Amino acid sequence: MHAVILAGGKGVRLRPYTTALPKPLVPIGDQHAILEIVLRQLASCGFTTCTIAIGHLGHIIRAYVGNGSQWGLRVGYSTEDSPLGTMGPLLTMMDRLPDNFLVMNGDILTDLDYGDVLKQHQASEAPLTVSTYARKVSIDFGVLTTESGKVVGFKEKPSIDYRVSMGVYGLTRDTLAHYTPGLPLGFDELVLDLLAAETPPHAYEFDGYWLDIGRPDDYDRANAEFTTHRGLLLKGA
Repeated sequence: MHAVILAGGKGVRLRPYTTALPKPLVPIGDQHAILEIVLRQLASCGFTTCTIAIGHLGHIIRAYVGNGSQWGLRVGYSTEDSPLGTMGPLLTMMDRLPDNFLVMNGDILTDLDYGDVLKQHQASEAPLTVSTYARKVSIDFGVLTTESGKVVGFKEKPSIDYRVSMGVYGLTRDTLAHYTPGLPLGFDELVLDLLAAETPPHAYEFDGYWLDIGRPDDYDRANAEFTTHRGLLLKGA
């Protein structure tokens, strides 16, 4: 099984941590970088090969990870000279990708079974599989529904339940065949195109542990919780 890790972003929301380090290499706990945790997890889920898409401070990632042999993986690299969005980097490595593969952000902390995501993607025969997570947002205001200048409904501080993308995807290579290499391609554009073509993505619903280490508050939470969740996130390590 093959995985592509997206690790080319500048991590602007996580500054000042990312001033000198690429976001996937910020430390979690006392011993591990987030990218190291991801690579260990991929190997434990049965992945044998991986491509890391690098850009900002990519030479540091390359120096840290090397060929991946210390984690039982064969790791290669693809370099972004300019930002290409979430899916754009894949277009530059199409000749190196298998028919079905995993795509994921390099800055998430989760106990998701990456191998099962890819297996279910293949079984679904969908063009794209999106790992989803349940979220609840509380509105701190009274919410009004109005029609023609009249209030016709009211809810006091309601909560909204919805599912969000976890930043982990199963993808079929042919899904990208009609896009132009070298041009940006976002996850949003791909999903909207698939919906318009009436070939909807498959949803892989997950309700375990998940944090997107994208903001200082989430990063601080990840470090605070890592000791408690280490056995869950690094099984057998």
